[in-house]
Amino acid sequence: MRKGAFATLSRCAPRAAAAIALALVTAGCTSATEPQADPTKYIPGTLRVLASSELSDMDEVLAKVEKDTGIKVRPTYMGTLDAVELLARGRAKDTYDAVWLSSNDYLRLRPDAAKQVVSETPVMSSPVAIGVKTETVRKLGWKPEDVTWGDIEQAVADGDLTYGMTDPSRSNSGFSTLVSVASGLSDAQSALTDADVTQATPRLKRFFRGQKLTSGSSGWLAEAYDRRGDVDALLNYESVLQARKDLTVIRPRDGVVTADYPLSSLASTSQDVREDVRRLTDALRTPRTQRLITEETLRRPVVASVPPATGLDTTRRRELPFPGTRSVADGLLDAYENELRRPSRTVYVLDTSGSMEGDRLERLKTALTDLTSDFREREEVTLMPFGSEVKSVRTHVIEPGFPKLGLDRIRADTQELSASGDTAIYTSLEKAYELLSTTTLDTFTSIVLMTDGENTTGASASDFDAFYRGLPTEHQHIPVFPILFGDSDRNELEHIADLTGGRLFDAQHGSLDGAFKEIRGYQ
Repeated sequence: MRKGAFATLSRCAPRAAAAIALALVTAGCTSATEPQADPTKYIPGTLRVLASSELSDMDEVLAKVEKDTGIKVRPTYMGTLDAVELLARGRAKDTYDAVWLSSNDYLRLRPDAAKQVVSETPVMSSPVAIGVKTETVRKLGWKPEDVTWGDIEQAVADGDLTYGMTDPSRSNSGFSTLVSVASGLSDAQSALTDADVTQATPRLKRFFRGQKLTSGSSGWLAEAYDRRGDVDALLNYESVLQARKDLTVIRPRDGVVTADYPLSSLASTSQDVREDVRRLTDALRTPRTQRLITEETLRRPVVASVPPATGLDTTRRRELPFPGTRSVADGLLDAYENELRRPSRTVYVLDTSGSMEGDRLERLKTALTDLTSDFREREEVTLMPFGSEVKSVRTHVIEPGFPKLGLDRIRADTQELSASGDTAIYTSLEKAYELLSTTTLDTFTSIVLMTDGENTTGASASDFDAFYRGLPTEHQHIPVFPILFGDSDRNELEHIADLTGGRLFDAQHGSLDGAFKEIRGYQ
């Protein structure tokens, strides 16, 4: 029953708005906290830029611009929708000088965020596309230039196509894909309306049956896709897909949404800052830099005299409009979360050993209680607290129409958690996999491991490695998302994440509730 990034009312049950996790997607380990205000005020020639996480591939371009202009960019990378929420709460003032998102369409739907920025100038562009395994394209008999969203829907319905995409509630590429699909399958002739979404819902349900992978970031999505090997396609920006030689990149003929990467000054900045932002923008839009951008990142230039990089399809495609109102965006995200996507099933393996006594246990209880406001309809949640062994296994389902009952039970179980015993990490993980092996995996299934220390009893790391490798292939696809907390060992948890195809989240340098919520993009 999670609200979308723009949601104002929940169809499921009244509740306080959940704070959105701020995803700093920079490396294999992520920070789940809001970036702290930089005590350093504006330094002439240095711009503190709040940037979409995918722009981390612009380092070489920015280094060239710095050499040419003397302007140094200090980026903080974050999911686009999370950045919009930060702006809307007024938390960017005095922390950043400029904003560089994949799209400012969200700002236009959020007046409280839109008023924070000025001087919007597109720097490059990349449309939504689908990258399909070349052999799958041949089997389907597709001509890439003729494929429509309806063709993709039919291939899914026939059982001939599966795919992965990022979470629309956290990722601009995911939300742009959702808008593109909804527009294409509803035959909307202008910006999506509530009626369009309602009309397209049966077809959208069929379409999203094909989604096998979800993710909070494009990087992890690609890693999970490569690891599994049994998924046929990826939905993402053209620039992300075009870099892969194993995929045929298709821009559906009936239209897509395109990111234009506008660079904007913050309204709270001085004229000197805005002048530096203007100089940076001008430098990024010179023909020489535009050529470098398209060659290095495979995004499209916005300067007409510069051709797109070799291999980018120059066939014209209809540009689909973004939803014109916040209510439509809310409704579309809400429908995706609670009706359209596969439901989630998560086992929370929670360290309640003796070392968790006191403040650490209270922080865990607070984080889990807050997290319940993020759960979706149809979601299955299992709490598996452990010490020297697994203490209990309690599973709850968030029933559509009656979510409060399941949520209240999760909260009650959370408050009953108590600290005792040693730390049997690997034995407890084995129990989680054994539990999941008893059901068919038609959900987005994952395990979240929270521990404040090293393994001290029960199965060893090598025991767990052998256990995991003995699992059926289907169950080896279940990732573990460990949370680094307290005195836990980074190397130990990184090994678990790497082995199972998960990802490590850091609550030692960030907040525990932030780590739990950031993981939601992967469930």
